[in-house]
Amino acid sequence: MNEPIGVIGIACPDSSPLLSFISLLCSALATGNTTVIIPSEKHPAIALDMYQIFDTSDIPKGAINIVTGDRDELTKTLAEHNAVDAIWYFGTKVGSKMVEELSTSNLKQTWVNNGDEIDWFDNSRSSQMRPLLKSTQVKNIWVPYGE
Repeated sequence: MNEPIGVIGIACPDSSPLLSFISLLCSALATGNTTVIIPSEKHPAIALDMYQIFDTSDIPKGAINIVTGDRDELTKTLAEHNAVDAIWYFGTKVGSKMVEELSTSNLKQTWVNNGDEIDWFDNSRSSQMRPLLKSTQVKNIWVPYGE
C-alpha cells in the first residue's frame, strides 16, 4: 500500500519559480503529506503571494509552511531536523551532496537534482508522476489466510 511519508522539506529551484513551487507543493499535499517549503531564493515573493490564497482556502492549517531565506542554510537545518521525514532539494551539486550526507544520520528520504536543471514544462507521464511517487512510501501488509 502507498502511504504518505509525513513531513517533507522542499527546497525549490530558481528556474520557473512559480511552476516548480506549485508542482512540488501540490504533489506532496495531494498524497497526504505536510510540507515545509523553501521557495526560490531569487523570487520568493511569488510563493508569499500564493500564501494568501492558501490562507483563505480550506487547506488545513499547518499543512503548508513557507520559509524564505538562504536555500542552503535552511536546507541544512531541515536535513538535520528529526521531525522532517523527507527532503527534496533542487539547487547546486554541492547542496545536493550536503543533503545526502546530512540526512544519513536520521535515515531521511531524499530527492536531489545534483545540480542538473529540470524541465518543469515537460508534460510526459514519467515527469508528471515522479513527484507523486517520491511523496509516498510503500508499506507492506501481511494478510494471514485461514486460522
